Amino acid sequence: MVTSIINSHTFNGSEPGPHLLITAGVHGDEFEPIRAVQTLLNQFQNKSEDVSGFRGKVTLVPCVNEAAFLRGHRCAEDGLDLARTCPGSETGSITERTAFELSQLIAMADYYIDLHTGGTEYSLYPLAGYMLHADPEILEAQRRMARAFNLPVVWGTSPHLDGRSLSVARDAAVPAIYSEYHGAATCTANGTRDCVDGCLNVMAELGMLTRTQPHCRVRHVVEDPKPDSGHLQVCNPSPVTGVFEPNVALGDLVTQGDPLGTVFPINDGEATPVHSEGSGLVILLRTFPRVKQGESVAVVLELP
Repeated sequence: MVTSIINSHTFNGSEPGPHLLITAGVHGDEFEPIRAVQTLLNQFQNKSEDVSGFRGKVTLVPCVNEAAFLRGHRCAEDGLDLARTCPGSETGSITERTAFELSQLIAMADYYIDLHTGGTEYSLYPLAGYMLHADPEILEAQRRMARAFNLPVVWGTSPHLDGRSLSVARDAAVPAIYSEYHGAATCTANGTRDCVDGCLNVMAELGMLTRTQPHCRVRHVVEDPKPDSGHLQVCNPSPVTGVFEPNVALGDLVTQGDPLGTVFPINDGEATPVHSEGSGLVILLRTFPRVKQGESVAVVLELP
């Protein structure tokens, strides 16, 4: 008998309703989401007032990628990024097997939320995102879920990025969103609380929970169908390997050509500025100063 790699917890409500899957820890260095799902797990186990009388079914996974978490890294010992490995393999490496189990969980759900941060190297402006699904009903469900999550940015991106949890959901016709919330190797109470509230808000939007609608915090709604939109690791790459010193802060508005920061080469060479490829809102910023040539130092979201 094959032992399951992913530790999941399922709760059934008092009345029929949809099945919502919520995961955290797809990357092992993203901590607020793990604490958020742990908090939700405690609420469901103890039948707290926040989830009283919920309808349908909820499956919670506090840490998908435990092997990576134990290393304190984005990836497990095989070096594979779980968010590039789905749908995985039942007989492959630790990450491939984890991706396979995660893909099975996604396919069994009616809706899906995947919680993320920028990990140990980046910080991200709080946002909820989704793939621009070809099915208009699924796309509209994702738009509703992302708005209900109630973070400052709602971002619809290319449906053509594969290997991810959301691409598994795309192929299984499961409406799915993800969230990003800071990072920089922290675990803040605000990040945990906002992720918990976001999940409960989505449950209310899906008719699974009775909950007072919060004040709307959404400031920007952007849908970008370009092929690489949503691929955070390819924007504003560093021209050299060295130490990155930012000129901007998360949430700043910049214009194309503005200096995002400077890279000081680790070997001989002159300091090299990195100029913004576009105009808009800084939604990702490298916070771990060591940067390798070609790695992103920032992502600027073009606003409508």
